[in-house]
Amino acid sequence: MIKKVIIFLFFCILISPSFSQTGGDNVYEFLNLTHSGLVSSLGGTNVSLQGNDLNMAYHNPALLNPDMNKALALNYVNYFAGINFGLAMYSRSYPGTGNFAAGLTYLNYGTFAETNASGAITGDFTAAEYAFSMIYSREIDSLFTFGINFKPILSHLEKYTSFGIAFDLGASWHNSAKLFSAGIVIKNAGYQVTTYAGEPRQNLPFEIQAGVSQRLGHAPFRFSLTMKHLEKFDITYQYTTPATTGINKPVTSGFTENLLRHAVIGVELIPHKNFYFSAGYNYQRRRELKVDSKVSTVGLSWGFGIKTTVMDIELGRATYHLAGSSTHISLILRPDNIYKKSRN
Repeated sequence: MIKKVIIFLFFCILISPSFSQTGGDNVYEFLNLTHSGLVSSLGGTNVSLQGNDLNMAYHNPALLNPDMNKALALNYVNYFAGINFGLAMYSRSYPGTGNFAAGLTYLNYGTFAETNASGAITGDFTAAEYAFSMIYSREIDSLFTFGINFKPILSHLEKYTSFGIAFDLGASWHNSAKLFSAGIVIKNAGYQVTTYAGEPRQNLPFEIQAGVSQRLGHAPFRFSLTMKHLEKFDITYQYTTPATTGINKPVTSGFTENLLRHAVIGVELIPHKNFYFSAGYNYQRRRELKVDSKVSTVGLSWGFGIKTTVMDIELGRATYHLAGSSTHISLILRPDNIYKKSRN
C-alpha cells in the first residue's frame, strides 16, 4: 500500500504544471517561509540535518524520527512591516508503526485601513494564511527513512478566501558511523481547490530540494550544503531596460551564476552537545536583495542554540536587505521530561 501511495504522488508531481515557477507568481507563497531558528541561521533552507529538532520535520518529513517523540516545537518570527508568522507542532512515535507529527503554521499580515473609492476610511480589515501539517515517517532500515507531509491550506485576505491542499514527500539517508546525512524533498505538490473571487486557479510554489550534512570526527564543526529549486536550472531575476523601448527584458546568466543561486551553505560550531553557534550564506538572496552602493551583510545569517533535557532554545538572525533583518525564535519543549523532573 505504501509503495502505491508513493508511486501515485510521484505521478501527480510529474504532471504538475508548476515546474517553471520559482517564486512570486504562485499562490500560497507563505509555505516557503522559514520558522526554525536553526534553519534560518543556516541560510533559510536545510533538508538533511539529523537529530532531535522537531522543526526539521517541517522542512523534510523524512527527518521525523523517534528522538523527537513527545516533543513540542513553538516558533515565532516578528517579520517586516508588522507582519508576523509562526509554527506549532507536536510529535509522537510508535515502535513498529512509525512517527507522527501534527502542527499549524500561520502568517498574519496585520490590520489594514479600509477605504472607499474616494479614499475616505470606512473601517479596517485583516489578512492571514494558515496551513495544517500532518506528517508521517517510517524507517525502511537503519540508514534510510521516508516521510510525507499532508498540508490543507486556508488563505483569508479581507473578505476573500481560498482553500488548497499540498503534499511534501521526502527521503533521508544517514550514516551515524561516518557522521554523514543526506536528504531530498519534493515540496508543495498540490492544488488550489477554491480561488478567492472566481479567478483562474494558480500554481502552488512547487520545489525540489536536496542536501547533505557532514560533521567532522575530530573537530567541533558540521557543514551543510543544500541545493534548492532543482526542478528549474535558471532561477535568475536580473532585468535590463533598453533605452529605446523602455521594456524590461530578462538577462541570461551563465552556468556558474545559475549554479550558485541554487546553493545554500551552512556551518555549525558545536563545542558542546548542549550548545552550538551557526552561520549561513544564501547566494541567491544576496544577489537579488543587495544594494550595489552598500552590499553590507545581505544574504548572511547567524544564530545559536542552547539544549537541555527538557527544552531547547534556538535563535536565528537573517539579513534580507539594508532595510532590516528577521529574528527567528524557537522553543523545543519535551513535556514528558518536564513531568518526570517535577515528580522527582
